[in-house]
Amino acid sequence: MSADDTYANVAAARRLHVLGDWDHAAALLVDDESAEALELRAEVLYERFLFRGDGIEAAAAAIAALDPESVQARLLAARLAYTRLLFKLDPLPDDYETAEAGYRVAAADPRTHGWGEFHWGALLDNVRDDSAGAKAHYAEALKASREEGDLMLEAMVLRHLAWHVLGDGEREEGLRMLRRSLHLRSAAGMRPQVAAAQLLLAGELAEDDPERALLVEAAGGAADELGLSWVRTGLEELAA
Repeated sequence: MSADDTYANVAAARRLHVLGDWDHAAALLVDDESAEALELRAEVLYERFLFRGDGIEAAAAAIAALDPESVQARLLAARLAYTRLLFKLDPLPDDYETAEAGYRVAAADPRTHGWGEFHWGALLDNVRDDSAGAKAHYAEALKASREEGDLMLEAMVLRHLAWHVLGDGEREEGLRMLRRSLHLRSAAGMRPQVAAAQLLLAGELAEDDPERALLVEAAGGAADELGLSWVRTGLEELAA
């Protein structure tokens, strides 16, 4: 494979990844052993597992194929461990330590600082129920997202912070944050993340709100097309 072919395949795979076409993205990278392609393939397969709920073995194998000392390998291994813990998917005894250590490494690297802080916050928030610790990491991640112009990172942080704001009774501000998170994901063209944001916002609106109906319809179409299992489950729970 020539350097031009490698570049074209990686670029195409990145675009397919954004669209949630994980199968074709992974297929484009299967014969490419460059570090960039291996890292992207591991990320694609992890995200496919995250949204579809299957393929954990393929994701784990792709992550294991990376340089174990690389920041990306540590971050993806941490995210995989966190996902097992969050969804109670036969977590390993050391999954919490793996996740925390990986996020610490990512947070210390300038290239992944904001994402490391965000994921570290989510770990504390959703696994340890440490909202104070989580908010400190979210604040650092939000600062990084705005300094770097990383709209997707801002979208992710706002979505998690919104639950705390809503829980504190600040409904209008919480909804504003959820809507901004949705709009930022839409601007980035990340279809699976858009569907997830539509589901989450819909769940905070009244059953007779026309906006809720529109969000449910849009998220349902994407969930069916892309096989987004937990988004589909969430929509079914809203309809029950």
